[in-house]
Amino acid sequence: KRHLRYGVSMELLSVIIPSLLPTVSPSMCALCHFRRLRSHDSFAYFSFPYFFSQGIDINHKHDRKVRRTEPKSQDVYLRLLVKLYRFLARRTNSKFNKIILKRLFMSKIHRPPISLARIVRFMKKPNRENCVAVIVGTITDDARIFEVPKLTVCALRVTEKARARILKNGGEIITFDQLALRSPTGNRTVLMQGPRNARESVKHFGLAPGVPHSHTKPYVRSKGRKFERARGRRRSCGYKK
Repeated sequence: KRHLRYGVSMELLSVIIPSLLPTVSPSMCALCHFRRLRSHDSFAYFSFPYFFSQGIDINHKHDRKVRRTEPKSQDVYLRLLVKLYRFLARRTNSKFNKIILKRLFMSKIHRPPISLARIVRFMKKPNRENCVAVIVGTITDDARIFEVPKLTVCALRVTEKARARILKNGGEIITFDQLALRSPTGNRTVLMQGPRNARESVKHFGLAPGVPHSHTKPYVRSKGRKFERARGRRRSCGYKK
């Protein structure tokens, strides 16, 4: 008379239970066995307190997503750009806007400066005429190049000398809000960035210096005759890399 306790008619149970019996899992059979019930007792499987209260309690104590969702900087102009590109990333089906938004969040070591020579080299590739070079970071001058072609660049910051050289050769420098008006989906743009692993600290990462096949730069007080010139540096002392 278990069905009468929950106000369910026998006719309704005779329709519901046979359709659910093929979906009985072994864990439910084990539960019925644990409760000293027969495994073919349909009321033991599907009595309402047991059937609807099954679940797994997962501990979410250590769950966290290690990524930035906003910039650390309190610069109001940067935060206005974040507001603009958050809207564009949400309302347009453009991966370009999502990348721009992600890079606006980044720390300074992940937004390294890019030289004018590198921009010129990237823009010389085929099918990049009349495109806008987009850099979420700083553009710096490079004295190793003598001729700067006509460029249209968009960046967070351009150094004084780099700005003068671009404008002198008939180029154009625009901001990201102007880029959003000119190209809301990133059409006819070339997204580029400076080398992230060119920092001095990155040269010390990797295998321990001195072991075979390691190209890691050691932390040495000085670079003289008496500093790290033995094992690993010459054949007569163990080995040479």
